[in-house]
Amino acid sequence: MQNLLSDITKKIEQFIPTGCSIAKIEAEGPDIILYIDDIEKFYAVDNPVKDIANALKKKIIVRAAPQLLMKPDEAKETISKLIQAEAGVNEIRFSPEFHEVWIEAYKPGLVIGKGGTTLKEIIKSTGWAPKVLRTPTLPSEVVKSIRSTMLKEAELRKKFLLKTGKRIFSNVEKTSWIKITALGGFKEVGRSCIFLETSNDKIVLDAGLKFEATDTAKDFYPYVSTLNIPFDEINAIVLSHSHLDHCGFIPYFFAMGYEGPIYCTPPSRDLMALLTFDYIKVMKKQGLTPLYEEKDVRKALLHCITRDFGEVTDISPEIKLTLHNSGHILGSSVVHLHISDGLHNLVYSGDLKFSHTKLLNPAVNTFPRVETLILESTYGGKEDFHHPRPQAEEKVIKIVTETIAKGGKVLIPVFSVGRSQDIMLVFEEFARRNPDKANFKVYIDGMILEASAIHTVYPEYLKDSLQRMILSGKSPFESPIFEVVKGNRQEVIDGEPCVILAPSGMMTGGPSVEYFKALAGDPKNSIIFVGFNTNYSLGRKIQKGEKEVAIVGEDGRLETIQVKLRVETAEGFSGHSDRRQLTNYVKSMKPKPSLVLIDHGEPKKCEELAHSLSRLLGIDVRAPMDLDSIRLK
Repeated sequence: MQNLLSDITKKIEQFIPTGCSIAKIEAEGPDIILYIDDIEKFYAVDNPVKDIANALKKKIIVRAAPQLLMKPDEAKETISKLIQAEAGVNEIRFSPEFHEVWIEAYKPGLVIGKGGTTLKEIIKSTGWAPKVLRTPTLPSEVVKSIRSTMLKEAELRKKFLLKTGKRIFSNVEKTSWIKITALGGFKEVGRSCIFLETSNDKIVLDAGLKFEATDTAKDFYPYVSTLNIPFDEINAIVLSHSHLDHCGFIPYFFAMGYEGPIYCTPPSRDLMALLTFDYIKVMKKQGLTPLYEEKDVRKALLHCITRDFGEVTDISPEIKLTLHNSGHILGSSVVHLHISDGLHNLVYSGDLKFSHTKLLNPAVNTFPRVETLILESTYGGKEDFHHPRPQAEEKVIKIVTETIAKGGKVLIPVFSVGRSQDIMLVFEEFARRNPDKANFKVYIDGMILEASAIHTVYPEYLKDSLQRMILSGKSPFESPIFEVVKGNRQEVIDGEPCVILAPSGMMTGGPSVEYFKALAGDPKNSIIFVGFNTNYSLGRKIQKGEKEVAIVGEDGRLETIQVKLRVETAEGFSGHSDRRQLTNYVKSMKPKPSLVLIDHGEPKKCEELAHSLSRLLGIDVRAPMDLDSIRLK
């Protein structure tokens, strides 16, 4: 590492202004940290950090040498004077381990200043490097907890980052082979997990859980035991997005001794915390033992290294990672790995949506190079064609207005993250454009409020029009049509005609099941499915038209429920692409891959999509099974 950092130091010194020197240089994970002994002279040159970053193709962070740091109380007073009152600063906290001052504000842009002028003034005046954070417009316990934990455990995080940086910038011989092994999520939906191995690296792509396994408990988890290696030999985990079928197994790695990094977007980190903490809570409520404890989730969070879309990041001496928007949920990513100076380029789609939604822009499918694509196939079957989005929205509003007019209630089972916010935007727009017709409440239950709050922290990851609404202080998630269920759910069930948005989307647990049990017997009521249901889920049984379904009650006994309410499906709301969109994604991909591996779908759908793409595009397309290994190079 020392030789590599010495080489990097020599390159950086060419950009250091006269009269200014580097007090220290170190690698914190993939980031190069410069401690400068004269910040005033350093910033006398225009864009020195940008020039250095462009020259090295690495993320550069500049900090003042320790002796330049102003006492926190004095620094806080100085900073408060430098920032406009209109910025709405909520809190100013210091992290001595990183020489950082964390500034939380409702309007971060006013803290940053035009061209970053205010940030430069802060570090020049106080020595503290400003880190600007957005205050959520809705209260968020998860965001508050993560930020507090990061500050409280800064010393531990610093040690972890230095250790990770030491490995990333070490010298290795060029790899001679590359292979992947399917550990979960191939010819099935759930427990997504891929093991990428070279002669130098062991990388895990996603590690999720499966919630409707039909045989034994082991069917819930990826086949990590087949690797026959200690967990501490794994070099990195890359997380595409935060749904539990992709992230729910990650804290188990830390429970079993993994000490390495997790690479993901900032929203994926926060949403992973929300969903894995809830997983523990739900398991214990059901009298079951969770795979891991809260301390393992907190450890996972401390080991997250977040990256924005488009940032190229060294995650090992030979592998560069870039995350791109996948259009599925907030922060969801298409993963691009550039291996061994271009020896091979792998793209992992995660879950993707290759079309516009009210929430997100379409998935990215243009990359510098691609040899292998791993593509999801949730709706890859030959009959899987979704209705146009406007038609789906009209259908939902029609069913709701008809049900409300009859004096009934509408239950919409949703995933807390993604579909719930998408559906909320439909009702917000309806209420805004038709105030005379929006004469009902939309109740939101479970984690939907917390997930929506996290969306307001990261508007830059949302669709442009939605981003503008949030930045202008008009967050649609705070529309008067919405009401949070705070007390007894029975009050909602016994109350006026309304709409209820409740997780889980597949009705494998959560408040949606409780509401269903109460509403199912009345034909005046309706249930609308707006997302994917796996084969053995309760949601799929209801969706298929079963008139009686068995549900496990709180006492552990099976309870038979008569299904008399109206059952509907609005297909255009899925966060996954349908057959047509998946085909167009590969067909228009630049450059075209030479190998496509199909995952994340029922066996028949995987095979049908593989056969169709192979015939249409004339390339090698396969549908592997779990435990298959494929040599890429």
